[in-house]
Amino acid sequence: MKKIILSVFVASILSSCALESTPYIPTFYINENFNTSVEGWKGDFADYPVGEENFYELKFSQAKLPMPLDTTKKALRISGNNHSDDLFMFLSRKYSGLKANQKYTISFEVELASNAPSNLMGVGGSPGGSVYFGLGFTAIEPKKVLDSTTKHYTMNIKKMQQATNGEDMKVFGNIANGTDKSEYKLIRKTGVISAKTDANGNIWMILGTDSGFEATTTLYYTRLVATIQEVSGNI
Repeated sequence: MKKIILSVFVASILSSCALESTPYIPTFYINENFNTSVEGWKGDFADYPVGEENFYELKFSQAKLPMPLDTTKKALRISGNNHSDDLFMFLSRKYSGLKANQKYTISFEVELASNAPSNLMGVGGSPGGSVYFGLGFTAIEPKKVLDSTTKHYTMNIKKMQQATNGEDMKVFGNIANGTDKSEYKLIRKTGVISAKTDANGNIWMILGTDSGFEATTTLYYTRLVATIQEVSGNI
């Protein structure tokens, strides 16, 4: 399993009279480039009926970027046809080596390629504006689970619900590419979120989209960087 790189910063202030040190804050860095590695990452789907994977055209793989982007580079490709008007497409992975039962603040930047134009209407909603991007960190592994009553797959965490934040996953905009063209363009999503590790110092990242656009969405995740900073005084 890929390890988080730990950098501990010790800040000090030097004056003419004395050396006064401020408390250090352990800081971890994540730098994922999906062109070179997909180690530990999983892709999956929820909010669709059991046994309908083929009808929903659910696909996840490492694949080359599409034109007009650099087709010599690879990314994590995830795609689905949203017949349910609520398809959830997500990526997740586990990170270890943090302090047990510790609260952290995480700032992140995710880069992905989208061909969904801004301000364009589509079936059930906009292909860009109605497909919401979210990210979260949890102390349990995010997984799809079977709802035996509805015979649909749901999630075992409190994720986002399209434009509405969940307890375990927050919304950070949508996948509109900022143009009026249906061609792939790299876009970036940034934000800050808080999370707490499990008793073994593990934490799971989940990122993905919840869709109100009733047709196919295909995205290419290219890069992820994050800074994980310990919250002092946490128990």
